[in-house]
Amino acid sequence: MALTTASCGFHLRGNYMLPDDIAKLSLTSFDQYGQLHRQVKSQFQLHGIESVAPSSKVPNLHLIGESTGERTLSLYQNARAAEYELTYTVRYSIVVPQKGSQTFTTRVNRTFLDNPLTALAKSVERNMIEQEMREQAAKQIMRQLARLTAVFNQMEEAELQALLEQSANADRNDEQVTTELGLDIKAKSDPASDNANQATMQDVQIEQVETAQ
Repeated sequence: MALTTASCGFHLRGNYMLPDDIAKLSLTSFDQYGQLHRQVKSQFQLHGIESVAPSSKVPNLHLIGESTGERTLSLYQNARAAEYELTYTVRYSIVVPQKGSQTFTTRVNRTFLDNPLTALAKSVERNMIEQEMREQAAKQIMRQLARLTAVFNQMEEAELQALLEQSANADRNDEQVTTELGLDIKAKSDPASDNANQATMQDVQIEQVETAQ
């Protein structure tokens, strides 16, 4: 099992099998001092990824943005919201030199009980829930990094398939043009052939008349 993983170019780092392409990774963000940036950077340390300065020669993980939304799940008798579903969304992109780039979106959902009798505790609890959601989102980003090789392999296969389809379409167009050109040449040559056949028939008729005489 160890030989198989080593031969595939994967090594165990932390809890995930990350490709060697991202052994060194640069991290950029919409807010380099934000909590999400710190969470992702701590995941780098946990999984043995060396964080380096951005460069055109090293892969880059860019945190594009984050947002938090909520949806009412239940109501009190006085029609006030009792329970919410919180949704935390992160958009990020991964760029690997000579392989390409891909943009991803990860979402984390949590439920939150809004108790009007404990306003202060409610605020603290919500902050804790949002922090846990950021941690979970950072872990999901690491799981996506573990699938990075498969993603770019699929992209390469899709590009190759597109090139093959374009080549096949071009061959079919060339064959159609050749067929139409051949038919056109044959159509133009038919009248001359018909005239030659008519002249031959006339010669045969004249020869038969002379023989009869």
